Amino acid sequence: MDLGLAGKRALVCASSKGLGLGCAEALAEAGVDLVMNARGAEALLASAQSIRDAHGVNVETIAADVTTEAGQAKVIAAAEGVDILVTNAGGPPPGLWSDWEREDFIRALDANMLTPIALIKALVPGMMERGWGRVVNITSQSVKAPIPVLGLSNAARTGLTGYVAGTSRQVAAKGVTINNLLPGIHATDRAVSLDTGVAQQQGISLEQAAEQRAASIPAGRYGTRQEFGATCAFLCSQHAGFIIGQNILLDGGATNMTI
Repeated sequence: MDLGLAGKRALVCASSKGLGLGCAEALAEAGVDLVMNARGAEALLASAQSIRDAHGVNVETIAADVTTEAGQAKVIAAAEGVDILVTNAGGPPPGLWSDWEREDFIRALDANMLTPIALIKALVPGMMERGWGRVVNITSQSVKAPIPVLGLSNAARTGLTGYVAGTSRQVAAKGVTINNLLPGIHATDRAVSLDTGVAQQQGISLEQAAEQRAASIPAGRYGTRQEFGATCAFLCSQHAGFIIGQNILLDGGATNMTI
């Protein structure tokens, strides 16, 4: 399938590894030039070069913490005029409801709600002027079914979901779509972090914790970054212009609901 993206340009946040990297790889395969962002320069440069070698697209790297004002300014300046925005940031740490103070919630909101909003506000007006654009926010399955130990993430990402629900319908007539991808457990560093917490809590090995979690997923396994990236690329494609303000689960069936 021709995604119709050759020659487009995209900003993909937190794209040195994990789901962000999967999105960057899939977009590059479709012929999209990239602005890749992550906090760690070494991993970012390595991933960018791998994509250049594999797909021959132009890749610019911006090593910055996009959850800070300074980092946002740096990334937005480099990404001026992009056709595609993929927002992404690592989730807050797990814990119990009684563990979190106001400062913890502020950090979660900054990373997982206010940063995507800032990027949308900065880059979507240009897309609207040009009459075409795509925004994909990487959120979490927890906005459909809250995960008790991820209360910080539940709260911040659900806030972004509400913002997108209204905003997406206001910009759609200008050829810009905004949608959310809701990952369940994928084989990324985030899964290792969560499984490590379970292993320590239950006194089992990391491998046992991963097997235990995989058994709770109807697909019987963790997702891959390549599967996730392919879905992101489709949402950015010429075929997805009628998909507006949707929350698309990629969780192997783990979220048990009808709608």
